[in-house]
Amino acid sequence: CKGCKANKGIMFWGECDKAKCCLEKGFEHCGECEEMPCQKLKELFGDPEHGDRGARLHNLKNWKAGNYVYEKLGNSAQEKAKNMNAEV
Repeated sequence: CKGCKANKGIMFWGECDKAKCCLEKGFEHCGECEEMPCQKLKELFGDPEHGDRGARLHNLKNWKAGNYVYEKLGNSAQEKAKNMNAEV
């Protein structure tokens, strides 16, 4: 993935309202927004299947502070896919 900005908010699954919001505000990432974490991000990050146990939020908070480190992302959907592939 080239990232939200490079993809102009158009992901493999369709248009991302979070990315579009960030781009419309002229930000490099959501961490630059005073509203971060907004309700949209809270819903995404807290999703039982597609959430990531706070990794993206942690990354955004680091980036906002100018610390460009990346925590590895993972969610239950990815874990489930890994387990299915291991069984084959």
